[in-house]
Amino acid sequence: MVLESILNPLGKKRSGWRYFLIGIIFSIAAVLFSMWVFYNQTSIIMIALLVMLSVPLMYATLVREEEEDIYLPNEKSMLKQHSKTIGFLTLLFLGFVVGFTLLYLFLPGETVTNVVFSAQHDAIYEVNNQVSGAAYSMGGFLGILDNNLRVLVFCVIFAFFFGAGAIFILSWNASVIAAAIGSFIREGMAKAAESLGFVGLSTYFQVIALGFMRYMTHGIFEIVAYFIAGLAGGILSINIMKHGIKNKYIHKIGYDAAILILLAVLVLVFAGLVEAFITPLLF
Repeated sequence: MVLESILNPLGKKRSGWRYFLIGIIFSIAAVLFSMWVFYNQTSIIMIALLVMLSVPLMYATLVREEEEDIYLPNEKSMLKQHSKTIGFLTLLFLGFVVGFTLLYLFLPGETVTNVVFSAQHDAIYEVNNQVSGAAYSMGGFLGILDNNLRVLVFCVIFAFFFGAGAIFILSWNASVIAAAIGSFIREGMAKAAESLGFVGLSTYFQVIALGFMRYMTHGIFEIVAYFIAGLAGGILSINIMKHGIKNKYIHKIGYDAAILILLAVLVLVFAGLVEAFITPLLF
């Protein structure tokens, strides 16, 4: 299709910042088209459109990873290759977050809360109730970890059964994080304006930086873990689809997928520790 030709994700020269820019463009386009066609259901439809835009890129990336897994000589070289891809996909996700956040800040307040990010605000409210009082407690950490492990399992399952399906969960998470960041920034700007009487350019940058740091300090590790898990399920899915379940490469690909899932769990444990014990100290 035309989109794949424009992006050329299988090209030898892949640029991480190109993935980041694509993420911004895709997320903004998904929101604007959703508002245009399905205004009252924008908060859900924009995720579906973003997934539709991203699937060709994600699928092509998984095909490339599966092919290289077959020919790379050992697990160390596979993990080295995977690390590059995870970096690219993480920048794609950050592009989603930035694009959604920009729209959150520039669209009218009532449109943001009641239409564009209404479902995301509901999700934030539910999560806040589940992890209330989580700071500095092992119980809170376990609650956070349990929730995040559920998402990781969904990433593996979606990626395995739908190939690039993990992009759905990651797109949804990007919109929720953007809603949280955008809300934090708007509240911070309102407080600054109330106390100072005006808001200078330096205040804007300060509040925006705090907003991103507040949620990405631990969030970036969570997203890396989800991408690792999605990559594991995705390359296994692609291998079975291309060569059959009893192909000669299945043990090699399966072992690589198992290592990736284990690595994803370890990263997620670290992310939970940061969210429960470090982020509350900083913010």
